[in-house]
Amino acid sequence: MLMKVFPIVCMFLSVLTSVSQAADRPNILFLAIDDLRPELGCYGSEIAITPNLDKLASEGLLFNRAYCQQAICSPSRASLMTGARPDTIGVVENYAQFRELNPDIVTLPQHFIANGYEAVYSGKIFHNKASADQENSWSREPTKPKVKRLKTAGGYASPENQEIWRKNKEILDAKYGKAIAGSGLVHGPAFEAADVPDNTYEDGYNTDSAIATLKELVANDDKPFFLGLGMKKPHLEFISPKRYWDLYDPNDIPLATQTAPPVNGAAMGLHPSFELRVRDGIPKSGPIGPELSRTLKHAYLACVSYVDAQLGRMIDALDDAGVRDNTIIIVWGDHGWHLGDMGVWGKATNYEIATRVPMMIWTPDMPDSVRGSKTDALVELVDMYPTLCELAGVPQPEHLEGHSFQPLTQNPNLAWKSAAFSQFPNPALREWAANPLSAGMRETFFGPLIQEVEARIIKQQGDKWDRDLFEKHLMGYTMRTDRYRLVVWQDYRDASADPIDVELFDHQTDPSETVSIAGDQPELVADLLTQFKAGWKAQLQAVTK
Repeated sequence: MLMKVFPIVCMFLSVLTSVSQAADRPNILFLAIDDLRPELGCYGSEIAITPNLDKLASEGLLFNRAYCQQAICSPSRASLMTGARPDTIGVVENYAQFRELNPDIVTLPQHFIANGYEAVYSGKIFHNKASADQENSWSREPTKPKVKRLKTAGGYASPENQEIWRKNKEILDAKYGKAIAGSGLVHGPAFEAADVPDNTYEDGYNTDSAIATLKELVANDDKPFFLGLGMKKPHLEFISPKRYWDLYDPNDIPLATQTAPPVNGAAMGLHPSFELRVRDGIPKSGPIGPELSRTLKHAYLACVSYVDAQLGRMIDALDDAGVRDNTIIIVWGDHGWHLGDMGVWGKATNYEIATRVPMMIWTPDMPDSVRGSKTDALVELVDMYPTLCELAGVPQPEHLEGHSFQPLTQNPNLAWKSAAFSQFPNPALREWAANPLSAGMRETFFGPLIQEVEARIIKQQGDKWDRDLFEKHLMGYTMRTDRYRLVVWQDYRDASADPIDVELFDHQTDPSETVSIAGDQPELVADLLTQFKAGWKAQLQAVTK
């Protein structure tokens, strides 16, 4: 009888020990921002009004050179949330679902649940509801406060914009059939500035939800929490309450100065701003003029300030709840965004402007000498999973493909990785630069644009042109070192294949990546290709010495 009871007693004591250990662990406040490039005051923006994130940066550690693994929502988020790189998990487009492709992989919040945490999110953490992985990655639903809100349609508060959205939907349904509704072709205006409360729009309400959830988590303090709050702005549409537009004088807003593609760059490296052009009032081809460009940037900046205000409310709620001193705060953007840079509007490239992201962290035990510091260490979003594990005293799963930057929170000047890696499949020939071209896309108003892009690629690539390869299998891999950015275009089905094209940019002399010097520096390209082929693990030598 005792032999049968003993294992049960041991199991019970083990659970009690685990719960006791978890109770001593820090909480995690996991703050995500969609489509935010480092356009913040703390990153040196001369125009962005972001007092709350600037304050957090002044109290924590800011990463000057953080990079996403792929400059689009689903692959970037699937990578950082699983701790594995896009090729490893097979998520290199927005349609792919990481859980379908990797049924047994353990996500970041799932791992924290297994180690005694309550995990819950509000807003956008994974790409969308279909990929949110509620059953595995989250232990409960967020609290939904009952508040009176103005009705929106298509995301718009303005009745005029709601009507434009409805009419566009009717027109497109009639022209292309209702199947087009899920394709991304149906949109209203690219921006809105309605005089409405913050919680009229999703980000404001989701912050209300996260704050209400936080209060419940603190009231039931038997477990530490992993609380995610994801901002959907400044993703298109650039919609925010009018008060945030009013923070800016349009005449003071500078436009992109580098509006041409890189000289000697790969023709497939840039897309014709598909994502923006589906919006009502945006030219379906040709340049985006200076007046419209300034309005779009104004709209983007207003969204950035709107998001900053929501995250400020969330951090204040943490203080008000009395748990700030035992909570790690990490803020990250899923990828950058071209605001006319290189002549492009949108994400989805392999260049610095799309792959570099804002990231900052605040920890309770960070030395005073580190607070307010910036580090130039090369870090990647895939590093967040192991970092949070180490900071929380949670073991790291074996499948992780990032490296904890916890030591940088104690000494930001440590020797670190020699390179960071990102990738993107041929953005020039993708739907919205996100997914493989469907047959129907050539029949829409994008047909002429696709032909124009194809013609440029064929002219440049000559005999290398193969439609099946360039549309479905051509991957751009990019490696960012301390000084250089190397972009390698190759058939991703064969890692040993010779590159179809290579780009190289010297950030010491050309930080805006205006000219590819690959053709002039064959020996340097060969050396960097050797480093590239060695892979991400080989870049950790300085870290692991």
